[in-house]
Amino acid sequence: MKLQELYAQVTSTIIKDLEGGVATWVKPWKSGAKGGIMPYNAVTGRQYRGINIPILWHARQTKEYPTAGWLTYKQALPLDAHVRKGEVGTAVVFTRQLTIRESKEDDDERCISMLKTYTVFNEAQIEGLPKTPQAELLEYADEDALAFINATQARINHGGDRAYYVPHLDLVWLPSPTAFESYEHYLATALHELAHWSGAKHRLDRQLNNRFGTKAYAAEELVAELSAAFLCAHLNIEGKLRHTEYIANWLELLREDPRAIFTAASKASQAADFLRSFSEAKEEAA
Repeated sequence: MKLQELYAQVTSTIIKDLEGGVATWVKPWKSGAKGGIMPYNAVTGRQYRGINIPILWHARQTKEYPTAGWLTYKQALPLDAHVRKGEVGTAVVFTRQLTIRESKEDDDERCISMLKTYTVFNEAQIEGLPKTPQAELLEYADEDALAFINATQARINHGGDRAYYVPHLDLVWLPSPTAFESYEHYLATALHELAHWSGAKHRLDRQLNNRFGTKAYAAEELVAELSAAFLCAHLNIEGKLRHTEYIANWLELLREDPRAIFTAASKASQAADFLRSFSEAKEEAA
């Protein structure tokens, strides 16, 4: 599948979901699955990133696959396995960083990203896969999610009835936990605001104005919403579409720019990785 076709296909799917009031990146929770929803490569064990997460979430949801593991046709062969006849794969994106020079005499190098699509199949579409023990699912308690948030050492104040990040104060403001419909909703909202916090100039320096112009604000909210969804999956917090008031703005953005969701998902993965790094650094030091 050509990249332009994939951009159009993925964006069309997300637009359809948003028009129905449901976000593609929240759908995995609708199946009732608790834990084990982050898509990963069944051979390497690596989790997929960026736009591939909602792509594979949507494919698993619509096809009702019981597993989050995926692999390519070629990866199945050394395992004496094969794709079941008649199965249709799912197109995902692979990004490779290349270092190039303008000429042999030029000492200046620059990095460019090369994108290509390839097809993966869910483990449920493969015959002959060796029986391996199911990976143990981590059942996080609320205390673990709160510890994850506290590990960032972000300044968080409580009060009022709005959740927001104040850039010039570098401060996250949240209503009291008791003001939310559930403690999970409080935690998910905190993760959304921390995603905004991660984009500060002295952190990830996430500048979206050049890429999105007047729609940079809507794009930033989309990045934060996706990042929170990725972290909710990581921490086993039941997700929901928290900022429904932005749906109209997201729809306008996606209809005008089929590549917007790919950029937003990439930035969201960066934000989620950045926020995870605080907890992972503590685990390594322990």
